[in-house]
Formats: sequence, C-alpha cells, structure tokens
Amino acid sequence: MNRNMLFGLMAAVFVGGFMLSNSFYVVDQNHEAIVLRFGKTVSVVNKVGTNDPGLKLKAPFIETVVQFDKRNQSLDAGQEEVIAADQYRLIVDGFIRYRIDDPLQYYRALGELDTTAHDRLGLIVNSSLRQVLGSASSSDIISGQRSVLMAKARDSVAAQAVQAQLGVSIIDLRIKRAELPDNNRVAVYRRMQTARQQDAAQIRGLGEQQKREIMADADKQVAITLATAHEEAETARGEGDAKRAALFAASFGKDPKFAAFYRSMQAYEASLGQGDTTMVLSPDSEFFKYFKQGAGK
Repeated sequence: MNRNMLFGLMAAVFVGGFMLSNSFYVVDQNHEAIVLRFGKTVSVVNKVGTNDPGLKLKAPFIETVVQFDKRNQSLDAGQEEVIAADQYRLIVDGFIRYRIDDPLQYYRALGELDTTAHDRLGLIVNSSLRQVLGSASSSDIISGQRSVLMAKARDSVAAQAVQAQLGVSIIDLRIKRAELPDNNRVAVYRRMQTARQQDAAQIRGLGEQQKREIMADADKQVAITLATAHEEAETARGEGDAKRAALFAASFGKDPKFAAFYRSMQAYEASLGQGDTTMVLSPDSEFFKYFKQGAGK
C-alpha cells in the first residue's frame, strides 16, 4: 500500500467517524429534544408524558438537536419595589416554579437560551406582583392574606404565559420576603408605635371608665344593703321594745313591788352605770333601800 492510498484510507476513516459522530445523539430521561432541519421542526423526542430516552439517530449536518429540561424548574424574579394600597413601599423578592409543557412553543417564543426565557418570565412575574400586591394593604402582604394574594398572582402569571404562548405551565409562585425600604422603615415603625400607644391609651381609658362604673354600682349596692339592714333592725328593735313594754305593763299591774324594784334598777343603771358618778345622800335615803333589802321585803 503506497502512501497516497494510506492517506486516502485515513481520510475515509476520519470522515466516516465524523459522519457517525454527527448522526447520533443521546436524550437523557429528564430531558426532551427538538430535532430541527434547516431551522424547521422535524420531531420532538421524549416529550412530557412519554418515556423515550436513549441513543437516537439524525441526519448529519442538516439536522440539529436542541434539548430542554422537562423537570420542574425554579426562577428567581429578583427584587421589585411595590406600592401597597395603603401607600407603603415594600421590597418584594419573588420566585416561581414552572415546567416546559410544549417545547415547540417554548423554542419559538423564547429560543434555546435560558437567560432569554428567564428574562421574559421575570418580567411577567414582576408585572403580576405589582398588579396584585398594589391592590392590597401592606399588613395583608406581609402576613394577613399572603397565601390568597400569591394564588391570585400565580393565576395571573399562568394566564399571561398562556396568552403569550410560552409553552410553560406555572406550578407555584411565592415571595421570599416583603419588607420596607431602609429609608422608610424607621418612620413606619414610629407611626406603628404611635398607633399602638393610642390604642393602648384608649383601652386603658375604657378600662378606667368601666372600673368607675363597677365601683359606683358596688357602692350603691352597699348603701342599699346597709339601709335595708338598718330598716329591718329598727323594725325588729321596735317590735321587741313593744313586746317588752307590753310584758312590763302586764307585770306592773300584777306585782307593784316588782314595778318599784324595776324602776329603782333603771335609776341605778342611769346614775351609776358610768362608774364615775359621785353622789352625796343620806344612808337612810329611799334611793338605796334595795341595797339593804331584796325586792320582796
């Protein structure tokens, strides 16, 4: 074999190997592929809903293959300043999860570069967040109604993606944080503190008013109870005095000596009951007769 034949054989082997290397491609099970011939779609391999990965054959040089990940993908939309319905400015950092459902539409609308797709989807996400969050108050965005607002924003992004024929389905949309800008945070916190102090003062004033009303009602009930008790006591005392007087009157009529004795005891009690009375009387005075003898003598 001469040198020319050797070079020819080597060239044929090289060209054959090059042709073979451009005739086969591999599709991973997590990817789907579009086969293009002069820029026009020929077929879609291993698309969503099918399971056809592996080694594939294509026409060398005239057909090219573009592959896309058919798993769920994430996109960080970046920070966006949103003005809430109560005019508070918030810094919102959102992200979405999406999946390529139609690789042909995706390729026609966004091409094969991930940066182009991410830029387009990021614009849609930020536009939807501004629209949805701009109609809600800052408190609802931060905590109160966040899940409801995120569902509305996700539906808005999904509708815009369908309208733009991007070939993707939006799985979820969330915001990682929603906070005030640094230059507004101190002023907003002061306003919130003032509002809370006003609420606290109002609650304390209401409590003080209720305390006074309760105390006034309690004092009224005490006065009524004491008056009722005094009235009942005086009534009972009057009834007792009346019974006592009736008993004494009956006793006086039956035994005059007992009546005289009782009157003397009352006189002793009135004059000597205090313990500091000084009296100058004759020892034979009738006043002291019951000190010398009993009532029956």
